[in-house]
Amino acid sequence: MDEETPLRERLIDVGVEIVTTEGTASVGLREIARRAGVSHGAPRRYFPTHHSLLSAIARRGFADLGARFSEACAGEPSPREQVRALGAAYVGYALEQRGMFELMFRHDLLDSSGQEPSGEPRLRESTLPLFGLLTSLVSRCGAADPAVTAAALWANLHGVAQLWGWGSLPLMLGRGVAVERLVDAALDAHLGPDPRDSA
Repeated sequence: MDEETPLRERLIDVGVEIVTTEGTASVGLREIARRAGVSHGAPRRYFPTHHSLLSAIARRGFADLGARFSEACAGEPSPREQVRALGAAYVGYALEQRGMFELMFRHDLLDSSGQEPSGEPRLRESTLPLFGLLTSLVSRCGAADPAVTAAALWANLHGVAQLWGWGSLPLMLGRGVAVERLVDAALDAHLGPDPRDSA
């Protein structure tokens, strides 16, 4: 690992690597310190609790997901196509980064209530803008209650991601059904059929 990288960032890098390869259960301050090659007490200078460490790791995941959302939406002309692109990016991220995805939405494990010792804002300040983007796009699609519709759509997509990753949906539907069809079905269920389909 690069010795020039500030220690706090090195510790987060190691945590991200552990979450990505081994899952959330393997992440601990002592194990991160060991893999970073520092004393077991060193992480406490930056992360006084396990929650604060997990939150810093999750923040990296939200930054990555936000960048993927921006890239996915960039070439799509209509709000509905942007929502579809977000949905596909969300499910794709979940299937590609299963450990990080599992951590990011476990607010029972994360410290989203207080200011980080590093001066960074609460974790929710990283997560709420992504939901705000979805809500804005759902509103532009004509939903009567955009926040509730966006929340229901998000829950639907999250369930698709989890059940697909666990193998339940491929078992029920057969391997010939692509996960993208489920993203489309979720959009139709919450936003109504795509008007272009009847044109």
